[in-house]
Amino acid sequence: MSRILHVLLTGGVGSRLWPLSRQSRPKQYLNIFSESKSLFEMAVERNAGFVDQIIVVGNQGNRQLSEECLQKLGVSEYIDIVEATPRNTAPAIAFAAFAAKPEDILLVTPADHIIQEGPEYSTAVQKAIDLAGQDSIVTFGIQPSRPETGYGYIEHTGEDVLSFREKPAASTAEDFLSKGNFLWNSGMFCFKAGIFLNELKQFQPEVYENSLTAWGNSNDGRLELETSLKIPSISVDYAVMENSDKIKVVPSSFEWSDMGSFEAIYDYLRQQGHPVDLEGNMVIGTGKFTAFVGMRNSILVCTQDANLVLQKEVSQDVKKIYQQLEEENSLLLN
Repeated sequence: MSRILHVLLTGGVGSRLWPLSRQSRPKQYLNIFSESKSLFEMAVERNAGFVDQIIVVGNQGNRQLSEECLQKLGVSEYIDIVEATPRNTAPAIAFAAFAAKPEDILLVTPADHIIQEGPEYSTAVQKAIDLAGQDSIVTFGIQPSRPETGYGYIEHTGEDVLSFREKPAASTAEDFLSKGNFLWNSGMFCFKAGIFLNELKQFQPEVYENSLTAWGNSNDGRLELETSLKIPSISVDYAVMENSDKIKVVPSSFEWSDMGSFEAIYDYLRQQGHPVDLEGNMVIGTGKFTAFVGMRNSILVCTQDANLVLQKEVSQDVKKIYQQLEEENSLLLN
């Protein structure tokens, strides 16, 4: 019998959510989305009923945070993979596949998404597992509710993928929505470990070989730097999804957000009853009286050492502030 393994990808620092998300505690470990649980913990619990074991793929900076979350949930048996340097999602998933048996089915999810649990999610996951058992490489596509420019898209007919599209301009996103056969690319996947590795070897042999070498030089799941640096940095979409003829998509209707911007956080918190004023302005991170004058749909984000003020419609631009602070080697990123 094949095992089903939950591969939890924990990399990334959430640069578009600065100053809430920091290198020392990225967004997946914050409790702002739930009073008692982080996004990481919610992802573990959401998928626990489908899988036999967890594989956590992270880095030295967040390994302890992941361990604390798993201890809190009472999870003591899991496979811990610690990358020496970020090489994007294709190598990260390859390491998990090397740690599994070829016939094991991997359910790959990021650790920082919000998903509404329920029958829609359960049905989608079970369908993906069934397709993976037939040697398909499965991606989850979310039925779009608006012309979103912050997500990639999947063009499809039923379960067949016609094309993958990059994050579009607003007019293109509206066109996708009107055509009715485009789904948001969720960044979630399901496939047999061996099938994925065979496809990676076929389409990205340098990534495969260097990842295999790095895995062979690892110690109890800890990758070492020298061989890791030789692995090309590439996403799983570019490496496999856009090349393989084994791709299937599960069109899914469960509520989903990658929580990748303050606009997404705003929408989620507002749905949860977080207060906004009459002009749609929101305060995050402080209980101090705050008044917005002449502003609409704005967000004030307060932390101990930094504040951020933004219009929610341009929340993607927060990444530019993060990049500026990176260039300055600012301690505000820590």
